Amino acid sequence: MQIPVKLIGNVASPYTRKMIAYLRYKRIPYEVIWGQPEEVLKNMNIEAPKPVLLPVFLFEREGQLKAECDSTPIIREFEEKYSARSVLPNDPALNFINYVLEDFGDEWCTKYMFHYRWYFQEDADNAGTILPLGINSNLNDEELKFFKDVFAKRQIDRLWVVGSNDDTAEFIDKSYRNVLKIFENHFKLSPFLLGNTPSSCDFAIYGQFTQLVGFDPTPRRIAHEISPRTIAWVNTLDDRGGLDFQENNNRLEDISESIHELFKELSISYVPTMIENSNAHRQGKDQWEVALKDNTWKQKTFPYQAKCLNWIREEFSLLNHGDKERVLAFLTSNNCQSLIEES
Repeated sequence: MQIPVKLIGNVASPYTRKMIAYLRYKRIPYEVIWGQPEEVLKNMNIEAPKPVLLPVFLFEREGQLKAECDSTPIIREFEEKYSARSVLPNDPALNFINYVLEDFGDEWCTKYMFHYRWYFQEDADNAGTILPLGINSNLNDEELKFFKDVFAKRQIDRLWVVGSNDDTAEFIDKSYRNVLKIFENHFKLSPFLLGNTPSSCDFAIYGQFTQLVGFDPTPRRIAHEISPRTIAWVNTLDDRGGLDFQENNNRLEDISESIHELFKELSISYVPTMIENSNAHRQGKDQWEVALKDNTWKQKTFPYQAKCLNWIREEFSLLNHGDKERVLAFLTSNNCQSLIEES
């Protein structure tokens, strides 16, 4: 019997959903502690990670439990420990594209999720009510009102973290709708993003979309209007442990045209914002702005996303010369080559 992986999570956390779906697909035994990580870790006398983000995994390191919460390296650690049913494509060039798309899910699609949840009154009212009850369903009405007001205000005040504001709202909405249209066409031909079995990028994007199509009213209505296939993909990816595994032996050159279209969308959204944020962080600027098509994106500098861009470039540096050339050709054809160019 394998010792279950332990994690602290919340149903309304897209990264929790990402990792639980991944564990189910991998058939890795797990135990979820539903609750607030700070309280759980304090009761267990375990030092909290900085910052505390959901989900928090509890790993035994050098004889004691340590709390960790960065999903992308955690998946790579699991892939080494549990090699069966790999979510990493065998072709190194395609696996790099998978890495970029996983980061796109984690760092750009979360902008959709956080924006829709807290920018619109209907969505904020829904989240402000349901999220406190997800922590403690026994709250009385007075307590619920208090926690709803406090929690909603805190989250609305943090919209700047993902760049959501009056200037960027229209662009975020257009980007979300564009991605839904691309996914609708993609899922007509392929069950997953990069082949016939899920890759890690599927789980990252799925995690954000569990909230967009299943929890928050406004993006849910948009998804039902534009892409019923995306909704079906989200619902079935929740538990794919029973799916017969097939090695992902696809090559980057076999990638579907819809993924090219997705990267063209990234070239006017995710890529320029990641680069400008990284430049601002390196220059010590607290905020920055960049022209995106017909809109101007304004945001406070986010140090973690600067790290994410560095990690992408490190992944690229690990490829051999031939695979670098293949990746560069793909990115260039979709106007994304600046993602790997040191500025």
